[in-house]
Amino acid sequence: MTVQELIDKEVFKVIQVGGNLEQCISEPFCCDLLSIAMSKAPADSAWVTVMGNINTLAVAKLADVACIILAEGAELDQNGREKAKTQKITVLSTDKPIFEAALTVYQLLHD
Repeated sequence: MTVQELIDKEVFKVIQVGGNLEQCISEPFCCDLLSIAMSKAPADSAWVTVMGNINTLAVAKLADVACIILAEGAELDQNGREKAKTQKITVLSTDKPIFEAALTVYQLLHD
């Protein structure tokens, strides 16, 4: 499933559409500790987190994740929105808990 296909499912709210809509999503990845995400987030994953700030975007770019999904109603701050736009990073959001958001991605990948 590509980032665009995930967006088309309309299960997550779109905060920022990035420039990587054809990037395939390999798996969900859950982590709120940026240092761990930096070293362990798989490339092409859909990273589910509650950390909605500029540092999250830097880690996402470094790890080459397919998209960020902000869970539990977390929001991307204004600096983050600007950075996501300039870095062309896709950011989605949901009110679901982290596990449920990741499970949704997992189920979509395996249906």
